[in-house]
Amino acid sequence: MSSYLDYQSSKPVDPRVIEAMLPYFHEHFGNPSSLHGEGDEATKVLEDCRQTIAGFINAEPDEIIFTSGATESNTVALIGYASRNRDKGDHIIISEVEHISIHNIAKYLEKDGFKVSRLPVDQYGKINVQKLASRITPQTILISIGYASNEIGTIQPIAEVGALAREKGIAFHSDAVAAEGLIPLDVKKDQIDLLTISSNDIYGPKGIGVLYVRKGMRVNPVIIGGGQERGLRSGTENIAGIVGMSKAVEIMRKEMTEEVKRLTGYRDTLIKNLLARIPKSHLNGHPIDRLANNAHVRFEAIEGESLILALRDEGVSAATGSACSSKTLEPSHTLISTGLLHEEAHGSLEFTLGRFNTEADVDRVIEVLPPIVERLRKLSPLYKAEEMAT
Repeated sequence: MSSYLDYQSSKPVDPRVIEAMLPYFHEHFGNPSSLHGEGDEATKVLEDCRQTIAGFINAEPDEIIFTSGATESNTVALIGYASRNRDKGDHIIISEVEHISIHNIAKYLEKDGFKVSRLPVDQYGKINVQKLASRITPQTILISIGYASNEIGTIQPIAEVGALAREKGIAFHSDAVAAEGLIPLDVKKDQIDLLTISSNDIYGPKGIGVLYVRKGMRVNPVIIGGGQERGLRSGTENIAGIVGMSKAVEIMRKEMTEEVKRLTGYRDTLIKNLLARIPKSHLNGHPIDRLANNAHVRFEAIEGESLILALRDEGVSAATGSACSSKTLEPSHTLISTGLLHEEAHGSLEFTLGRFNTEADVDRVIEVLPPIVERLRKLSPLYKAEEMAT
């Protein structure tokens, strides 16, 4: 029996989405930039999808820009906005727990002469809006705070950040990939100027995403070409992918309330049982303000990589941190930012639940993980030293 609990790194495409996409690979293959009938048909489909996705975040259709995914959306948002508005200032604020793509874009901007402040977080990975306000200078032109952590699941006070940014006349970008489908998104209510969402994170296809750009925002393109997508993202639109994302949005809007309720129950059962059954285990992230599908647990005197391999042998898929940064042996920057030591961060596991999980998947983890931890701890010199000290 296989139990997949790594939905944050990748989600399967919903079969209903695949069905909606299939005609656009062969039967309806027109290019929206063409002037013939097939092109007109593709244009109508494109704009219908744009309207559907705009409704998902309470935006206007012409504020929706299709991209190749969340990383490109983040790149256009930060580099595109910063380069276009350099005459206003050169200072950008992000948090220490942003997705690795935001951190790497920030490093790029620093090499280009911009100044970047990285806002610290508390032990739960949550920012303090008053501390954010204290980092603002007359040169601050952009704030980028992720809606929720893709690793530890902590939800940020986005509405407060939006209100502060709007009051100060500073552009506000939020990467909402981890939150979409789990929290209702409303760019008007939260006063967000630039918002990143992706298709795969709501059970659509990979390779398609969206950047919301509020009307009046000046942003430079980072891909130059034929001028598609209001000139902000040139290249022939991926109509099949866009149809898939639109269908995924339709499904999510109808089913999100019930899905979140179900996932919250699974999450709470998993956390409660693991903490109760495994000595010296701890919850990472905020105990209340956390995503409905996220259970991130730390185990003392043991390494997460060993746990992942042992779980794999039992048919359970989980993660030790963000899949986008898994090629490095360094501990999660998010966990270190919450104040954990390197060895504590290395002993963490991330379980993220999704649409196709059942109670049996949760029960399987609860069944196999405690004996795995016990067995590996007996082999760990760290744990033996701890036992001798106590």
